[in-house]
Amino acid sequence: MSFVLAGLCLLLVACASPTPNIRNGPLPKPTPSANELAQGEKLYNANCAVCHGVKAVGTAQGPTFIDVIYEPNHHADAAFVLAVQRGVMAHHWKFGDMPPQPQVTIDEVRLITAYVRSLQQAAGIK
Repeated sequence: MSFVLAGLCLLLVACASPTPNIRNGPLPKPTPSANELAQGEKLYNANCAVCHGVKAVGTAQGPTFIDVIYEPNHHADAAFVLAVQRGVMAHHWKFGDMPPQPQVTIDEVRLITAYVRSLQQAAGIK
């Protein structure tokens, strides 16, 4: 009898304990370290700046990322990964299609994206 009662108590405690509600959206991303942002800037400058400009301000060859069109709610981080892997047909710009960038790894895209997001945040784009 005490075994059943102990089991029932454990069940009640487990059910009463708060559980994380994953339906409220994704977990917040960790803030990139200064080292990760520096790596992202270096990778961005080596692979992206020729078209998207130093500090992501755009050029005659590619659009700026400092624009609400590229804010996280419109273009999620995964969009940057897909753009690098697959390329992108022109749809928000007049610069022509973006070709795939096979020399850039997914881990490098994540660092580049963190750097671009930091520039956007500094410009008030969230």
